[in-house]
Amino acid sequence: MPRPLGELEDSVMTRVWKWNRPVTVREVLEDLQQERSIAYTTVMTVLDNLHQKGWVRREAEGRAYRYEAVSTRAAYAAALMNEAWSQSDNPAAALVAFFGMMSAEQREALSDAMRIVAPLSQAPISEAPISEAPISDAPISRGPATEAPQNPGEAEPEAER
Repeated sequence: MPRPLGELEDSVMTRVWKWNRPVTVREVLEDLQQERSIAYTTVMTVLDNLHQKGWVRREAEGRAYRYEAVSTRAAYAAALMNEAWSQSDNPAAALVAFFGMMSAEQREALSDAMRIVAPLSQAPISEAPISEAPISDAPISRGPATEAPQNPGEAEPEAER
C-alpha cells in the first residue's frame, strides 16, 4: 500500500496526472514557480523520489528524463481509501461513517460507480439510499491489497540541467 504523498509530491504528481503525458523536470519547475519559489534540484529530487516509490516511470531523453505517471489519481485515491478501510476493526461501521460524511454529489457518484461495478461482480445493489441501507454484523470480505507500482533497477543517465 502506498503512503500518502507529501505536499510537494502531490503538487508535482497533480501536474503529471493533469498533463497526462511524459514531462520534464523543467516543465514541472516552471509551472510550480508560478505558485512558489522552488529550485530546479528540488523538483528533480521529488521526481526521482516519486520514481523510486514507483509512482512515475522515466525514460532517458539525451541527458534528461521524461517522467510519466504509472497510474491515475483515481487509482491513487482508491488505494488510500482501501488501505484506510482495511485498517478498521469494524469495516461496516467505518463505511457507514464515511458515507455519512459524503455530500449529495459524492453519494450520487458512489451510486453511479456501484451501477458499473455490480454487473462485474454479479452482486445485486440495494435500491435504498445509502443513508437507509441496512448494516449487517457479518464480516465483510476484503479483496487483495492494492500495491503501489514498482519500477526497480532502471539505468541512471545524467540529470537534466
